[in-house]
Amino acid sequence: MGDGCSHSTRCYLTRLQRLFKYSRTMSLVQLLRSHIFGHLIICYVFLVSGIIINVLQLCTLPLWPLNKQLARKVNCRLAYCISSQMVAVLEWWSGTECILYTDPKTYPLYGKENAIVVLNHSFEIDFLCGWTFCERLGVLGSSKVLAKKELAYVPVIGWMWYFLEIVFCKRKWEEDRKTVAQSLQNLRDYPENYWFLLYCEGTRFTPKKHEISMQVAETKGLPKLKYHLLPRTKGFWVTVQNLRGTVKAVYDSTLNFRNNETPTLLGILSGRKYHADLYVSCFGLLPGESHLTSFQKMNLSVLIGSTNSTRKRIIFKRATCRRGSTPVL
Repeated sequence: MGDGCSHSTRCYLTRLQRLFKYSRTMSLVQLLRSHIFGHLIICYVFLVSGIIINVLQLCTLPLWPLNKQLARKVNCRLAYCISSQMVAVLEWWSGTECILYTDPKTYPLYGKENAIVVLNHSFEIDFLCGWTFCERLGVLGSSKVLAKKELAYVPVIGWMWYFLEIVFCKRKWEEDRKTVAQSLQNLRDYPENYWFLLYCEGTRFTPKKHEISMQVAETKGLPKLKYHLLPRTKGFWVTVQNLRGTVKAVYDSTLNFRNNETPTLLGILSGRKYHADLYVSCFGLLPGESHLTSFQKMNLSVLIGSTNSTRKRIIFKRATCRRGSTPVL
């Protein structure tokens, strides 16, 4: 009897010790999250590892003339090593929740086909949330974006994008018409599935920009949008025309944060938790000329200007935050 009590006491004390160690560990993590020293550690690790990976990407240049497809695959894996760090900061460090709402009939195709993703540009970390969903669906290392030319010169991210064959533009249509089209044509034989991200609004949403944008919409007789700026359609049409036959669908996406949250990168570094919802509608994109003509007749303002309430009618919640999990209603 005494031995049994002694054994129970030892088990209880062991559990208390483990709980105490866990509490101390969590307290240390919370301290690092709130202290600038923790932020500096994250930035230092990201910059040093990013520069090392950029150097490794540079070493793949001799491989391009010998085996371009192999060089592309290697660069996808190296790029993943950079992008996944930022996804880890969002999901693990800050604990931000990102939930996907979409049609259950199209969900199984996500990550298994090339697609153009049209996303609103309203938040400082919307690209991070996009990367999170790319990671879950297995296309983080290979995904593309139409980005400003200046970003190509930014260490780590910009240099990584250069080796990923990201499409850069100067926002001058006469110059971009040929360069953007050529860059898109180069992606037609890309060996990995990818998502091509477009911020059709062209700039981040602000109340002042929205007011000016709706004035332009009124003068042109276009629909007034409540939550979006008037989209810039030229980049979208050039992308569709040049990736037609390679890209299978257009994902109309809207990102929003609950409770009027205004997420920032500094908030993420400080361990602040946010709650993001991504609503996605899928539009099939067939390679035929007739389909392209009918698609061109669609008003892009309607395509990306639909409200969240419309998409909630086909709500499909992904309950967990890990790739490979089974979605449930």
